[in-house]
Amino acid sequence: MKKLEDYVRSIPDFPEPGIIFRDVTSILQDADGLALAIDGLLDMLKDVDYDLVVGPESRGFIFGVPVAYAQHKGFVPVRKKGKLPCETIEAEYELEYGTAVIEMHKDAVKPGQKVVIVDDLIATGGTIEAITGLVEKLGGQVVKICFVMELAGLKGREKLKNYNVDSIIRYEGK
Repeated sequence: MKKLEDYVRSIPDFPEPGIIFRDVTSILQDADGLALAIDGLLDMLKDVDYDLVVGPESRGFIFGVPVAYAQHKGFVPVRKKGKLPCETIEAEYELEYGTAVIEMHKDAVKPGQKVVIVDDLIATGGTIEAITGLVEKLGGQVVKICFVMELAGLKGREKLKNYNVDSIIRYEGK
């Protein structure tokens, strides 16, 4: 059987020279690749006590919802500013060339709930750092952060050093 890494399409010099883009869509479009990804995330959580899965749009939805479903947990979406219909809390975070704002419903996480964050990729860690702040502002506790892929060269784990972070695939570069 193939490993999950075998399903990742690597595109050299995208979006700029010297960068290797790791394409998650090639995992998603193959039933075996998708199963390996979801099973790998579930395996990371087999001994974790948690109440909710939180995931950022859009790929955090893709990987987080099947995890939540398989474990009979709720799923909390984190979206770009202005996309959620009820009262929200927000966090601003840094992008490569500017800032962005994400939001979560104000009633999405109850005080004391244990939260797992799921996303496709950790690069610089800025988005997930902002999400941990939102969860904690609502009184939740982040007990684990899971990624399908990690670009270790961008040092995203450093921003998340106070959390239990895991990834299925780890690429040493950027």
